Amino acid sequence: MAALDLPPVAVRTGLSARTRFLCVLFFFSGFPALIYQLTWQRALFRVFGVNSESITIVVSAFMLGLGLGSLAGGWISKRRNISLLPLLATIEIVTAMFGIVSLSTFEQVGAFVVDWPLPAVAAVNLLLVLIPTLLMGATLPILVSHLVRSSGEVGSAVGLLYYVNTMGAGAACVLCCVLLFPFFGMDRAVLTAVAVNVVVALCAIIIHVFHDDQASSRDAATIRPASKSATHLPVTILLSALGGFISLSYEIYLFRIISYASGSSATTFAMTLACFLFGIAAGARNAGQRCEDGSPLNVIRKAADEIVVANIVGLIFLPIMAHSAFGRGTIGIALLLVYLIARQWGSLLPYLAQIGISPDERAGMRTSLLYFANILGSATGAILTGFVLTDYLTSVQLAVALVLAGTVCVLILLAQSEGLRSERRKRLLRAVAVLALACVVIPATSHRVFENLLAKDQTDYDFTDIVENRSGIITVDKDGNVFGNGMYDGRFNTRLAGDPNGIVRPYALSLFRDASRDVLMIGLSSGSWAQVIANNPSVRSLTIVEINPGYLSLIKRRAEVASVLQNSKVKIIADDGRRWLSHHPDQRFDAIVSNTTWNFRANTTNLLSTEFLELAKRHLNSRGILFYNTTDSDRVQRTACLAFLHGARFTNHMVVSDAPIDWNFERWRQTLASYVIDGERQFRPESAEDRVLLNAVTSRDFAREAIEECPQLLARTEGKRPITDDNMGTEWRYPIGLD
Repeated sequence: MAALDLPPVAVRTGLSARTRFLCVLFFFSGFPALIYQLTWQRALFRVFGVNSESITIVVSAFMLGLGLGSLAGGWISKRRNISLLPLLATIEIVTAMFGIVSLSTFEQVGAFVVDWPLPAVAAVNLLLVLIPTLLMGATLPILVSHLVRSSGEVGSAVGLLYYVNTMGAGAACVLCCVLLFPFFGMDRAVLTAVAVNVVVALCAIIIHVFHDDQASSRDAATIRPASKSATHLPVTILLSALGGFISLSYEIYLFRIISYASGSSATTFAMTLACFLFGIAAGARNAGQRCEDGSPLNVIRKAADEIVVANIVGLIFLPIMAHSAFGRGTIGIALLLVYLIARQWGSLLPYLAQIGISPDERAGMRTSLLYFANILGSATGAILTGFVLTDYLTSVQLAVALVLAGTVCVLILLAQSEGLRSERRKRLLRAVAVLALACVVIPATSHRVFENLLAKDQTDYDFTDIVENRSGIITVDKDGNVFGNGMYDGRFNTRLAGDPNGIVRPYALSLFRDASRDVLMIGLSSGSWAQVIANNPSVRSLTIVEINPGYLSLIKRRAEVASVLQNSKVKIIADDGRRWLSHHPDQRFDAIVSNTTWNFRANTTNLLSTEFLELAKRHLNSRGILFYNTTDSDRVQRTACLAFLHGARFTNHMVVSDAPIDWNFERWRQTLASYVIDGERQFRPESAEDRVLLNAVTSRDFAREAIEECPQLLARTEGKRPITDDNMGTEWRYPIGLD
């Protein structure tokens, strides 16, 4: 299994000046790449939707583009007559050129393919990001080939370059989270990335002019034979693919748990990804340094040990989340564990490069194969774990499955070791023991993980229902409160008495318009709003678009709302609300109701922005109304009044239209008095209590408190910026204390 002997090559006593320059350039090359990824994913989600299918397609397209780019970089690395720095500068400039036109291109292409079938949309997503991701993926094997010629060590070269590039990506995550997205918006974030591309290109040209391509050979201090590969390349390619699959699966799994703990704020993904990237970078650097002086067999053992440690941290993650008493510090503890898991898995690629690739003229091409396999495994993880396994496995089962997959990696590595049998047996037993422990400890200690993450130290707080699927995690407590991905999302209640869930709002549909015959509702949640609107005597049809079908299973089990699923007026569609409207331009409604989630949650802007309001307006009949939740955001309310000619705030909702709002309290009172749900009158004329309630909600005092007309609202919110797709509203500003 050993590689052919090679002639001696130069060994560095330290990083040469040229290598340090390359590392700095590669760091800043990773910086715009991650800005593009976050921004382009956001733009593509807006065009194609944020349902699980679209997310899987977009993420997979990015990864496949990077993988194909790595193969292209490997092919280029074999051509000795290509000058490295001008090539790097060209890659940066072409990427910048695409970045300038990227957002407008996505919008135009998205509008063109809006009605295409899912496979065609997947192909379009790949084509949209193919050029820039090809360029980004090509740089690693090209630079590895260059460094291997001067160091003679593939593992250290891969580790060093993977470290600096991933550190740049992690730093970009943090910058997007705290500066670019909150203050600049998407367009200027992309322009920032373009500027960094241009600066990197200019620096590469300057370094090329003052340092010729043979400079690195003059930095040699001593000479030593090149190391040999210890195992077959196909085995390392298999391990690389498996490692990529497990790493991406861990990222999905960890993000789901942290997202639930944080209430799915927009910054959660960016911060989780940043910690994951910093961990990958640290692991790659550590492994690269160990590869410099380690024999191939020692490298195999180190790689196996790192994965066992990763399994141990993966084993304790859910139990710590289920029993932590750190309050808000729980998120910090979770992010630390994310870093530790990623750090161990980040070491695998440099180790595999060291033991599977000979440091010869084909090192760049073989590195590209290894990198391609890793990315292909990651893309498979996005599809299989994100789209399939999360639909069938609970978080506890997924945690055990990931430890099992890690153990398989260890077994494959140890099978390549030719060390002492006793030493190999000891490592094998250690790995299997950790797996056995995971099978017992994770299920036994993690059964209350979601209760703890939501209610912290309330030991008597229990959930009656938990639904986990690829769209997220839904939980229901003993009082009927529904939490979608860790944030209050409604309550099972249709009665006005007490009104714990603001159910007066859907009851008020007849207050705004005389006859809302055809109604569209975006979001189903508990089904309470749907039950009230479907039983409004003036409603003829109710179309409901819900992104998470998991709510249907909960509604079936609740007596107060179960009948809505069999109501002949009701049609329920599993889709992204904005995407569905875009795909059905000819649909018109008398009212569109959107009881959207909190204004600062991830992707909420898609249903609050000026662009969405214009889209909704095109689906309204003459005198039609849009009635939607603002969650008390001044910016959301101001945006509504600026987008429509007429409107008002009703409690914390906005009711807007291009025709005057037909406020009619007498009509509303008559509708309420005639309300029947499941054969039961909601207001009994013989009940004094019901008469008092009816008088209260239809009184002028209630109107003065609940209603604020747009002229007064605009005066109150003077100076607030309207929400657009580009500035993303309060999604990124709220978590850092801004409105």
